[in-house]
Amino acid sequence: MMSPLVRRTWAPKGQTPIFKERCRSYKKVSAIAAVTTGARRLRTRLYFSLHVDKNIRAAETVRFLRSLRRQIQTPLMLIWDRSRIHKANAVQEYLKRHKRMLSFHFPAYAPELNPVEFFWSYLKVNPLANRSVTEVESLAQVARYHSTSIKRRPNLIRSFLKATPLFCQK
Repeated sequence: MMSPLVRRTWAPKGQTPIFKERCRSYKKVSAIAAVTTGARRLRTRLYFSLHVDKNIRAAETVRFLRSLRRQIQTPLMLIWDRSRIHKANAVQEYLKRHKRMLSFHFPAYAPELNPVEFFWSYLKVNPLANRSVTEVESLAQVARYHSTSIKRRPNLIRSFLKATPLFCQK
């Protein structure tokens, strides 16, 4: 949605910040992402794909997995939520053809186990908060810029992994 997340902010005394927003806009930016780590958790990475004013469907998921497979040459273990698109026939057929991609699902409704949820939360609550965007393309551009800057911060990405109880800490 185009509505800004409003957080407490500082302003000069007597000058209340005013956020202008476009009401009743159904435009959106959909996203798909993966947080990866090696066996020893020394190298962490973030991969993401944004789609302007479009839902993520099986075709976009397969395209994302194909891109992920090209960038990561080692076997992959996918652990993802129980979204319908992850169970779609096209996605399952793709996974069957690529044996080095193993797929597992989180328990039903367990966002606290998913490191990608911590990435989305961080993105929304920090760089995108208090930002009034009236055009969906601008929102996509800002989200892409800040997601790319997060990609360059391996310690922050590692913190998304450490925030879940799935990844044991050394």
